[in-house]
This record gives sequence, C-alpha cells and structure tokens, in this order.
Amino acid sequence: MKKHTAGIHHITAIVGHPQENIDFYAGVLGLRLVKKTVNFDDPGTYHFYFGNEWGKPGTIITYFPWPGAYQGRIGDGQVGVTTYAVPVGAMEFWKKRLAKFNIAYTETVRFGETYLQFKDPHGLQLELVERESGEENSWTFGGVTKEVAIKGFGGAVLYSGRPEETTKTLTEVMGLEVVGREGDYTRFQSTADIGNIIDLKMTKGVRGRMGVGTVHHIAWRANDDEDHLEWKEYAMNKGMYVTDVKDRNYFNSIYFREPGEILFEIATDPPGFARDESFETMGSRLMLPPQYEHLRGRLEASLIPVEVRPLD
Repeated sequence: MKKHTAGIHHITAIVGHPQENIDFYAGVLGLRLVKKTVNFDDPGTYHFYFGNEWGKPGTIITYFPWPGAYQGRIGDGQVGVTTYAVPVGAMEFWKKRLAKFNIAYTETVRFGETYLQFKDPHGLQLELVERESGEENSWTFGGVTKEVAIKGFGGAVLYSGRPEETTKTLTEVMGLEVVGREGDYTRFQSTADIGNIIDLKMTKGVRGRMGVGTVHHIAWRANDDEDHLEWKEYAMNKGMYVTDVKDRNYFNSIYFREPGEILFEIATDPPGFARDESFETMGSRLMLPPQYEHLRGRLEASLIPVEVRPLD
C-alpha cells in the first residue's frame, strides 16, 4: 500500500519580537491569529498560529517568537520560501499594499506562474501567487477583503542538502507526484486544492542555520488519528527515524528528518483550533494546555504583551 498526503498542514518558523510578528501577518497580510498559546516544549515562548478564518489545514503558518535571539541563515536543509495563494486578479492589490507599508518586492516567473517575492520583518522569504484553486478566505481585517485575501499556502520551495534523496522522500514516502522540471527546480504536486505545490531546488547551496528568520519545519496532513498511526509505521518502514506521537492539543504530530536534512512533521487534520475557545473568540486569549494551566499567572506576567491591531 502506498500512502499519499493531501498536502501541507502547516509551516512553523522562528521570528523575533512577537508584536512585530503579529503586526506583519495580521496587520499587513490580513491573516487571522487563530491561536495564541505557548511552545509546548518551551512554555516560556509564545506559539502563534495564523491562517484563514478557521485556521484550516493548508492555511496555517505558526511562529516561535524569540526576541533578541541570533539571526539564522536560510539554506540547505530548510524550507527556503513559503508560498501563499491569492485569488486570480488580486496581485495588483498586493503590490500596492506592500508598497504602502514600504515592503520591497520583486517579481519572478517559475513554471509559467508569476510570483511576488518579499521578506517579513525578521528575514523569512515569502511569495504570493495567483491561483484558481482553494476556497475563498472570508476573514477580513485591516483593509484586506475576502476578494483579495490570502487563501492559504500555494506551497513551498525546499532547499535540500541531498536533492535527489529529498525527491525520493517526497515521492516514495509522502506520495507526491512529479509534475514538472524547469531550470534548477523540480515541481511536485499533492491531491489537495491548497498547500499542494512543492518546488524543490535541485542544486545545493550554503547549509542553513536555525535562528530568527528561518523555517523550523514543514508539516504534512494526516486524515485522522488512525491514518496518523498508519503514517508513523509507513514512514518507519521506509527507513525514517520517526518520533513518538506528540499531543499538540489542536492536532497530533510525529516528526522525522528526511535525508536532505529538512525536518518533516505529519499532523492530523482534527481536532482543530475551536476545541478550546469559540470561533468568534479564537486568538484573543492566551490558551494553555492542561499541563501548563497552573503556570498561567507566571507565564502571563513574563510573556511580552501583544495585540492584534489594524495598521495605518
């Protein structure tokens, strides 16, 4: 039996000051902060989740803010570029919006698609592409309406220390299909209508170094807990060193580092972000897992106060 992931579940990165992170992804890009919690492995650090109105798999970008930490280096063994999909016809809006906030951008063409490329305040490499596929994001904030709002991930560009081995992982383990080759890139596609396109750079570069401005890991979708356990066994049988299942409250996770040194996670679609607060209030309060609830007073006193605010 060969397994196939539907596509990207989420991408997690390391950034600097938490308010700057929220201002950019909510204030500039118009994403919804769907969950404000802590790093379950380091509760003194925030963990923010941004996505569409529900924070559906395929739309979720998550961050560990490390204010004052050292700058990382984007390179082999990492997600190099995170791609967002916007509705067809929305690109002119985004050019004007980036210019309004003095965010420099460039345009490039890859596999016949035009990409608007720019960086966030902490150095993460991002790009926008117009796509027909993917449902409309009904979340509106700060002048970003549903007609132009980011739908979720278009996909990602991976930088590998061993591109041929990463190709095997994507096809033989994750079940993606090679759909094109162009210049330095091989394009892979999964079955979902969002978070489904992966471009793998086939030439090696500098080795990445984890720190502010780099992606920590990319997570792939599992249907449910039963499918998740099947994925664990399946990946182990393919020669991957897979962790035990981790309870992340909003999904369950397993991790392995593929041969090209990119950290992969497989995460369950359910239960989602409305399990501990209502749809209307998601992201407004610091939510803690049961094991840290007794630390609430200490954590709320030590974490930097943040807010979601519209920007002029």
